[in-house]
This record gives sequence, structure tokens and C-alpha cells, in this order.
Amino acid sequence: MSPRRSVAEARNTKDMILTKAIDIASLDGLEGITIGRLADELKMSKSGVLGHFGTKQSLQLAAIRSVISQFRIHVVEPSMGRAPGLERLLALCDTWFDYVTDTGLPGGCLMTAAALEFDGRAGEVHDVVAEAWSDWDDLLRGELRRSGGDFDVDQALFEIVAFGPAVNRAVQLFGDRTAAERAKRAVRRVIGQ
Repeated sequence: MSPRRSVAEARNTKDMILTKAIDIASLDGLEGITIGRLADELKMSKSGVLGHFGTKQSLQLAAIRSVISQFRIHVVEPSMGRAPGLERLLALCDTWFDYVTDTGLPGGCLMTAAALEFDGRAGEVHDVVAEAWSDWDDLLRGELRRSGGDFDVDQALFEIVAFGPAVNRAVQLFGDRTAAERAKRAVRRVIGQ
């Protein structure tokens, strides 16, 4: 076997483990990711799983960082071509709600679930989740300020950020596929559109 093929196979195995871990976390939380469960579901040895990530926390961090990256690709990047201010704000919110409605994960938005799961815990996973949400708040706050609207920016931000988890809850608990449209209307109401 050539070294190049070996490296590619190792990368593929690591990606397969990470994908399974993200699926599990979307259903059972990041704490639901266990080395034993992954090994069983992937028909691997525990040492084989550990060999790619080292620790459960490293695997949790890889999972949450992967989800953050997907969020940027599916929500943030498509909106950045819009004019700063109101147009970009609405694009960010619209793509966010659409993404939350269909993340491609069996348990819905892992960022929403991770915020609830780790809000009262200390540690590196908490810090990564908190930083991602803080970055999202900062992005929305900046567009709210640039919009020049006649509203309290911090209050508008608070309300808008609450709509994402509300969409996730409506979709996941009740199968409500209209929640994103209601959230989009709610954002426009908050900013006086």
C-alpha cells in the first residue's frame, strides 16, 4: 500500500467518524458522543476511533467546529454579497431560518442544542459554542446598526436571536415546516419593515 493511499484512507476514516459523531450529537447532544458507541456503530475498535481524535472532548470539539463551518458556508457566506445593513441582515436571517429548518442532521440544529447543553458548563466545548454564538450576535448587531433603523439595536438583536431556536423547536418537536416563514415575518416586524 502506498503512503499516499494510507493517508487518504486515514482521512476518510476520520471524516466518517466525525460525520457519525455529528449525527449522534444532533440527536443525543455532544455528551451522547461516546467512543464505545462510535466504535459499535462504525464496526471499529475503540482504539481505532481514539487513534483519530485522542479524547472524547477532542471529538466533541471537532464536531462543533465542523457544524460552525457548515453554518458559515450555508448561512453567512451566501449573505455577504448583499448590501450592508438592512439587505444583508434580512438575507442572514432568511438563510439562517431556512438552514435551521433543514440542517441535514437527523436531530436539527446542533448549534442550538449545544448552546442549551453547555450553557451552564465550564470548559473548552462551552467556550467554542459561546464564541460561535457571540460571533453570530456581533455579525447581526453590526448589520442592525448599519441598517439605520429606528429601533433599539440590542433589543432587536435579542428578539431576532430568539427566533432561530424557536424555529428549531417548532420543526423538531412538531414538524412545523412553516416556522421559518413566521420567523422571517417576525424579524421584519421587529425592525419595522
